[in-house]
Amino acid sequence: MLEEFRNYQDGIMPAGPGARDLSEFFAHVDGKLVSDTAQAAGAPRIQASDRDVLNLLTKRARTLHLGAANYCWFTDPSRALCLKLAGTPNADRPLVGMCDSARCPQATHHPCHRPVWAEHADQAKVFLGGLGATRKTEKGRLQSEYERAQRVLLEIDAASSSPVPDEESA
Repeated sequence: MLEEFRNYQDGIMPAGPGARDLSEFFAHVDGKLVSDTAQAAGAPRIQASDRDVLNLLTKRARTLHLGAANYCWFTDPSRALCLKLAGTPNADRPLVGMCDSARCPQATHHPCHRPVWAEHADQAKVFLGGLGATRKTEKGRLQSEYERAQRVLLEIDAASSSPVPDEESA
């Protein structure tokens, strides 16, 4: 959590459906780090200690669930796509294995997730190349998966202040 907050401060933003909510939360925390006295006097920002930052992040950190391809900020079970898909709207934890982070409003993608999405896109591309003309259903499904992975990669790169170039296009 602290690492992602520091990334936010460095201009490396989250991507994904939940990115705006997370960025707003980080902006709120960042604003609280400025002392009231310093704000009133127009003084420069005072660097808060990691302990001060962690105290402000703690409640939200309890909602964080780590996935291989995303972070789930499980703040509102009624908004969790995984619970809706599983038909368990009253669960108190997300079903990370069922996460469709490209569509869930509580999911975010960060630069650390880029390798997973890049590998997924590469594998989908390889499989697409191996499908014959008679495999239209599989080809359509894989094409959608490939396009989704590419879209997530573009979002991660756009949100990062220093995007990672695609190896194939370089």
